[in-house]
Amino acid sequence: MRTSLGTLVLLVSLTAAAPAAGGGSLASLSNQDAATGLKDALIQGSGKAVSQLGASGGFLDNAKVRIPLPDSIRRVESGLRLAGMGKQADELVVRMNRAAEMAVKESAPILSDAVKKMSVQDAKGILTGGDDSATQYFRRTTSAQLTERFLPIVKQMTAKVQLAEQYDSLAGRAADFGLVKQEDATLDGYVTRKALDGRYLVIADQERAIRKDPVGAATGMASKVFGMLGK
Repeated sequence: MRTSLGTLVLLVSLTAAAPAAGGGSLASLSNQDAATGLKDALIQGSGKAVSQLGASGGFLDNAKVRIPLPDSIRRVESGLRLAGMGKQADELVVRMNRAAEMAVKESAPILSDAVKKMSVQDAKGILTGGDDSATQYFRRTTSAQLTERFLPIVKQMTAKVQLAEQYDSLAGRAADFGLVKQEDATLDGYVTRKALDGRYLVIADQERAIRKDPVGAATGMASKVFGMLGK
């Protein structure tokens, strides 16, 4: 059963939050303020992740999320370079990461919709859960839609690279023998999965920052609500 975001957050605040000395508690917030704070925190964190990863070099220049050559190509990379295909290998890395940067820009509406559809139990888990509970909520509720949205963008970016077709042939056969994960049996699938992993990793970084330093990492009611959680 679904209910309004304001109602569900109020229920969570009344049942899960203890009073904070000198600073109030979640229970002291109005229905509207509690709802606004949670919603703002989720939107701010995911929005910063989109801005960071969707910028030029957002994946390519970030060692934490940079997408490497798939294992099946990396194992023969030295041979490819000896065969004069080093340029194609480098081009593939660039195109994979540019594809991820472009794809991430398409995720904002899906994440926003996930916030609107949040249940009472979801909100309680986010407000009182671990440092990445909001990230896990996003992963659980948006992975399928983001995969569908990302795939065509990734496919368009990698289609013109010579090694892409060779990867699909090699990985497809390897997947039949269990040597490659089925989700990585095509280059498009591999890049899409890596783009999603990077997306959620950066959202998790933003979430931890807000929980650790609400005043410094968030604004408005998001800062107030998560500030009270930390007391």
